[in-house]
Amino acid sequence: MSDYKTARIAMVDCQVRPSDVTKYPIIDALLSTPREAYLPLAKRPVAYAGEHIALSADRVLLDARTFAKMLDAVYVQPTEMVLDIGCGLGYSTAVLAKMAEAVVSVESDAAMAEEANATLTEQSVDNGFVTTGDLSAGNAKNGPYDVIILQGAVTNIPAPLAEQLKDGGRICAIFQEGPLGACKIGYKSNGKISWRTAFNATAPLLNGFETKPEFTF
Repeated sequence: MSDYKTARIAMVDCQVRPSDVTKYPIIDALLSTPREAYLPLAKRPVAYAGEHIALSADRVLLDARTFAKMLDAVYVQPTEMVLDIGCGLGYSTAVLAKMAEAVVSVESDAAMAEEANATLTEQSVDNGFVTTGDLSAGNAKNGPYDVIILQGAVTNIPAPLAEQLKDGGRICAIFQEGPLGACKIGYKSNGKISWRTAFNATAPLLNGFETKPEFTF
């Protein structure tokens, strides 16, 4: 599809708004961020299809409905610092950067991270950048964060990552529960995170977030 702007408007009108995502800052960020720019050339024709787009064996660009509902549930404010885990080629970083004061993203694939930063620079996103590293380790150096959001599924949240969330902050992740999954929002208070389910969703499991096997006797 050559007319990406028309496709972007259709994505918002047909996939996002009908899912009860209507907050202006979210709609504006989605309409003003070209999804196609953050995809390999071969995948650009399906940039606005209503499904996850595979970027590698274990990384996808989340479908617009799921991503928009995550943004709605966590609702980033203009003064907040965001940690974005598993950003792939940087689309989520770019969208979040329009809503937040600053976004620090972590991508374990060095080539993807490099490409993401190049695209963010091309697109004049100057308050979001991608670091390369273990996803489950987060990025303590630039923390703590008001919001942590994960671009894929998890079975648990490692303690080192949870520690990077400010008291009073929110964390958003899709928890894998067998073939099904649920997007949950965690609220940190007095050092502890309490979770509530926001909506049902599935995504590939992010590397480093698998449940470690336990020894049983």
